Amino acid sequence: MVSYSGRVESVFRALADPTRRALLDALFEQDGQTLMALTEPYDMTRIAVAKHLRLLEEAGLVVSRRRGREKVHYLNVVPIQLLHDRWVSKYTAQWAAGLAGLKSELEQTMEKVFEIYVKATPERVWEAITDPEIRAKFHFGAGVESDWSTGSHYVLKHPAADGPLAEGENLVVDPPRRLVQTMHTLWSAEAEHEGTSRVSWEIEPVGDSCRLTVTHDQLSDSAPPELYGGWPMILSGLKTWLETGQTLTTPGSLMYGEG
Repeated sequence: MVSYSGRVESVFRALADPTRRALLDALFEQDGQTLMALTEPYDMTRIAVAKHLRLLEEAGLVVSRRRGREKVHYLNVVPIQLLHDRWVSKYTAQWAAGLAGLKSELEQTMEKVFEIYVKATPERVWEAITDPEIRAKFHFGAGVESDWSTGSHYVLKHPAADGPLAEGENLVVDPPRRLVQTMHTLWSAEAEHEGTSRVSWEIEPVGDSCRLTVTHDQLSDSAPPELYGGWPMILSGLKTWLETGQTLTTPGSLMYGEG
C-alpha cells in the first residue's frame, strides 16, 4: 500500500505537468468525459492523453468508470482536500471554502464521483458509514438511522436540528461492499426543492486497506453545490477517524459540528 507521503508526492508530480492540469480543468468544467472528448482540444494522440489520465488516476485525482463500451473519467477532489486539510489553518479555511463554493455555483454537473483509500477493513468502513455515533464524528455532527435492510427508510439527523437533515430509501444493502441510497435533502428550502438524488457507496478491499468510492448522481442541472460539495470533507473525516481515532477539523465541522 502506498504511504501517505508517497501519495502526496504522486499528487504533486501529477499536478506539475500543465497538460495534466488542463485535463483536470476540463473535468472540473464538465465532469464525466470520455477519452475522445478529452483529446479533442489538444494536438496530441489519444495514446498520449491516455498516459496523462493514467498518471492522474494513479495519483487519485481522476476516477474512471465503464459506461457500455466507453470509459468515462471523473474529477476526484478528495486528494486535494486532504492537502488542504493538512496545510490550511482552520482560521483561513472558511475563506478558501467560500471562494471555492462561489466557483462551484457557476460550474455544476449531473454526477460527482469521489474516491479515497482508507487503512481499515471493509467491515470497519461499513460500520463507520452506518453507525449513527461514528457517522456523526465525521459528518458534521449528523448521524444516520436505519435498520439497513433493502428497501428500508433512513434519516440523517443532527442533535441541534428540529427535524431530519435528509432522508431516503436504501435501494441496495450489501454489507460490507455496497450501499445505494436515494437522498432527499431537507436542511434548506433550496436543497429540498431539488427533490431526490442518489448516493452510492462502494467498498473494495486493497491489501490491508480499502478503496471507498462515493458516487452522487441523478442531480439536476440546477442542483446547488450544498448538495454535493461536502463529500470531500466528509470522506477526509472518515479516513482520519478510522486511521487515527481523531476527528478532523474542516470548514464543515466548524460550521455545523456545534450546531
